[in-house]
Amino acid sequence: MALYIGLMSGTSMDGVDAALVDLTEAGGASLIATHTEAIPARLLKTLTLLSQNQGTPDDIGHCDRALGELFATAANTLIRKSPEPGPIRAIGSHGQTIRHVPEGAHPFTLQLGDPNIIAERTGVTTVADLRRRDMAAGGQGAPLVPAFHHAVFGSKTESRVLVNIGGIANISWLPAGSQSAGAGFDTGPGNALMDGWTRRHLDEPFDRNGDWAASGRLDTRLLEELLQEPYFGRAAPKSTGKELFNTHWLDEKLDKAPGVSPADVQRTLLELTALTIARHLPEMRPLAVYVCGGGSRNIALMNRLRALLEPGNASVGTTSELGIDPQWIEAAAFAWLARQTLEGLAGNVPAVTGASGERILGGIYPA
Repeated sequence: MALYIGLMSGTSMDGVDAALVDLTEAGGASLIATHTEAIPARLLKTLTLLSQNQGTPDDIGHCDRALGELFATAANTLIRKSPEPGPIRAIGSHGQTIRHVPEGAHPFTLQLGDPNIIAERTGVTTVADLRRRDMAAGGQGAPLVPAFHHAVFGSKTESRVLVNIGGIANISWLPAGSQSAGAGFDTGPGNALMDGWTRRHLDEPFDRNGDWAASGRLDTRLLEELLQEPYFGRAAPKSTGKELFNTHWLDEKLDKAPGVSPADVQRTLLELTALTIARHLPEMRPLAVYVCGGGSRNIALMNRLRALLEPGNASVGTTSELGIDPQWIEAAAFAWLARQTLEGLAGNVPAVTGASGERILGGIYPA
């Protein structure tokens, strides 16, 4: 077996996902064990402030250290749970993004979670800081999962789109028989706006099954205001984050469309996510759409995607149909990226990120 661990904490900040993956077969990835480590409330509060461009350098340093310990705990817990505990060749750690600014004179991306601590606490070689080399080569540094999507889910006969709906939604376009991903980019908000609105009004971390959204009505005036955001009309390569799509952004939009009830706002935010995904998909038909990430568990959102896409000969399912539970796709992707780095192979797709060429990604922190 060729065992690797992937650690992923996404823009939703709903926990650290850890996946032990067997990458023995070329083009294959088999989940051996999984674990989610909760982010302590105090740490989550500080991370949320940092992601909103608040906090101090000390906050960044303390969170970097605390997250390193948390990621190491997640990995060690996963190893103890595993029926195949080793040898594990490497850990691929995404880290927690607190800022992603891919445009401007000095584009940058910042992930916390000290990989030195992960390697020290686990005794396993760790690969981290996987985005910045792509940025150094002129890319967006994101998304990085399309290379994994193509390697594991590409088909000779079926044109597919992998849609990851985390805090931000992104797509990977996998034309039938292609040698690499044809395109991939962030479409806009996934769960981030809906989760933030739910926390504000229901004091819950998310809208379970999309039930609250389903109880509201679509407000077309608000939807049109939301769709005025220039990001939606930009050509790829492009990537975004909660630096743009956050509750402050939403409040500014609501000021221009006042009087909408909270439930109707939630329904309209669900429509925004579904519509911006649907509008960004390639025109080729027939098309098979496979959803992963937390959004795959939002029944109302999945139903809306089907209503938008299936009449146009685009089927909608989840990656469970392809053999991997939707919750663990991104963690598995970073296990795969760690292997790419150790084997001296590229992890980015220039057509996706806009980088000037393929690059070996990340830094290696030996056990």
